[in-house]
Parts: sequence; structure tokens; C-alpha cells
Amino acid sequence: MEFILILIAYFLGSIPTAVWIGKYFYQIDVREFGSGNAGATNTFRVLGKKAGIPVLLIDIIKGTLAVALVYLTSFERGSNDFISLQLGLGVAALLGHIFPVFAGFRGGKGVATILGIVICVLPIASALGLIIFLIVLLSSRIVSLSSMMAGISFPMLLIFVLKEQNPILISFSIAVGVLLIITHRKNIKRLLNKQENKINLFKSKNA
Repeated sequence: MEFILILIAYFLGSIPTAVWIGKYFYQIDVREFGSGNAGATNTFRVLGKKAGIPVLLIDIIKGTLAVALVYLTSFERGSNDFISLQLGLGVAALLGHIFPVFAGFRGGKGVATILGIVICVLPIASALGLIIFLIVLLSSRIVSLSSMMAGISFPMLLIFVLKEQNPILISFSIAVGVLLIITHRKNIKRLLNKQENKINLFKSKNA
């Protein structure tokens, strides 16, 4: 049962929202433009907010729905087995987003999907992380920097602000921060060279 749910979570994560919306409505593969990623940020950059907003929302929902599959089991809510399966489902969805079977295993960086996962697993910590993301974004207009700052702050918020003591959740939060740094390696190089693109999420592509 758990294996089947993890497989379903992977397929949910594999829905290549940016690729399908770009190809169906704009006859454009967003992976061939901008940063080359099949994620919400690149969709905003290449196609504008009319495409970027639905991609962002669907990618968040993918993560949330994948984690919510845990409720189809008989595990007691809040137990270690329940939490472990939640995180396993989330990781499966994230891997699906980064390596989507429906799009030649060329996906996005998983920021929106991670948000959907942590909203379901750690709602308060995710809300605080989102605030940090927005503060950095409004001040810098650099999505990659905002994502990394939110990811780095996530385990610190969980441990020092929310006083979380569950080692599974703490390990997960640290893994989220590390993963966001790893998937943004090219962005870090561009940031150091002062070549990273800035974006205005509230401005349409044709404005």
C-alpha cells in the first residue's frame, strides 16, 4: 500500500505544469528559454504572469496532494509512521517534479512543490519561511536568492522559533535547506558574478 502511494506521489509530482501549459497555450517549451528550468519562476520570466500564476499554484498543489495521500492509510495521525510516510510521499513528489517521467526527466528546481509539501507537513514553519521569502524577494527581486534564504531559514525557524524536537522533522527541514542550495548551484555562481536575473512577478510579459 505504501509503495503504491509513493508511486502515485511521484506521478503527481511528474506533472510538468510549465511544459504542458507552455506548449499547449503558447507553443513554447519554457525549458528552451530563460534559465532552462520547467518551473514557475522561468514561466513568469518567459511567458508572463498569465502562465506563471497557474503553474505556481498547480506546482504547490502537487506537493500538497502528494503528502495528503497519507490519509488513505490507517496510520495514527502524528505518529512517527504517519510523519515518515508523509515525508516519503513529499520526497517522491519532489523527485517527480525535478525528474518528471512525463517530460523526459527534465523538470524544475522544486521550490513551489517543496512549499506545497511543507504547507501540509509543517504549516506554521512554512508560513514563516514564506514571509522570509517575500521579504527577500521584495527587497532584491531575485527569486533564487529568496528561495535559498527561505530554505536556509527553514530548519532554524523550526528548531529555534517553534522548538520542534521530532528528529524526523528536523532532519527533513535540514534536507530541504540543503536541497535548495544544491538545486540552485548555477544561480549561486550567477549571484557571485552579479549576473542573476531579477524579476517582477506583478508585471505581465507584455507590459
